[in-house]
Amino acid sequence: MKLKKKTNRAKTSVRYKKSNDFADVENIENEKKEKKKKLYFDKNAHLAIVEFQKAEEREKKSEIYVEKIKPSFDKLAENLIYIHGFSRDKEHFHILKSDCVTFLYEILEKFDPARGSKAFSYFNVCAKNFLIIQNKKATKRKIRNISIDDESLSLSEKAKIEAHQVIPSQEQVMIKEEDKIVLRQMLQEIKKRISNPGEVACLDAIITLFNRIEDLDFLNKRAVFVYLRELSGLNPKQLSVAMSNVRKHYRDLKQSNSEYILFKFLEY
Repeated sequence: MKLKKKTNRAKTSVRYKKSNDFADVENIENEKKEKKKKLYFDKNAHLAIVEFQKAEEREKKSEIYVEKIKPSFDKLAENLIYIHGFSRDKEHFHILKSDCVTFLYEILEKFDPARGSKAFSYFNVCAKNFLIIQNKKATKRKIRNISIDDESLSLSEKAKIEAHQVIPSQEQVMIKEEDKIVLRQMLQEIKKRISNPGEVACLDAIITLFNRIEDLDFLNKRAVFVYLRELSGLNPKQLSVAMSNVRKHYRDLKQSNSEYILFKFLEY
């Protein structure tokens, strides 16, 4: 008889434990349902955005945004980044999220509730498009990066990379070479038009400077004038007069022939 009582007691305790377990599970399910019902971007967020647009005082707008709108924007940006895998780096995630929320704030006034669309639909599309554009930009930056270990690079290209310089595209290189040819033709044409010794000395100095331009450390108006003075042997006044006459021939050529492009230090 004693053994039976113990067994009954054990069964009762098991039943009680099971009933508690079921109660816990039920509570968890209820909590989940409540969380699902409590949307992060609901009707209240929509109404808050309408209220924000109607508010005239800056302080009132700021209060509405911080308390009622920003939490929804934060969650929206966060979910989109996670769902679509726009960022996997923790630090970059926070930067991207912050940029996205800032973008949504900037377009708050563009939402038109009179059209009948919900705020969530509008800002969800805007945020997604913003993140897609940022992702494309990041992809382009990655493609542009060049490894110094790339065997196809020449020694000069590797030297430029090591010096943190930008290697121009092949198209830019070709345009630059074509410009040089046109400029040389223009300088030779000007030389045919002048006879004054000072002007000839000035133009010879310009041609010499142009041919050595890649070897110069820096170029600006003052530096060019100093280079030309040293090369021509003219004093500042003589050089200024000669340059004025050379510029006249340059302008005449420029007007008569559109192929002659701007040669900057001739314009000074």
